Amino acid sequence: MTTAVLGLTRDTFDETIKGSDLPVVIEFWAEWCPPCKTIAPALEAIATEQVQRVRTFKVNVDEHPELAARYEVMSIPTILVFKGGDLVGRMVGARGRSRLLEEIDTLIR
Repeated sequence: MTTAVLGLTRDTFDETIKGSDLPVVIEFWAEWCPPCKTIAPALEAIATEQVQRVRTFKVNVDEHPELAARYEVMSIPTILVFKGGDLVGRMVGARGRSRLLEEIDTLIR
């Protein structure tokens, strides 16, 4: 199964955020997290439909706890939005596609 939402690691995180000419949306998630599984199709749709507007990634908190700690991710799913390399917003908890897209649009204006 191919995915439009790519994974980030400690080694690619900073370079990806700072090097992107588009806003970056990153979901912090875990394999064992039911709300993360619920939000996955919405993020996949946004990544596919909004490819010209945002870049969408995931960070597995079990594999990269240092990134979760760095951004004080206390609950998952947590979605961070970066624009111009700077953190501009945070969303905690699952949302439907339309609400998620609405919140992202507000943050990247």
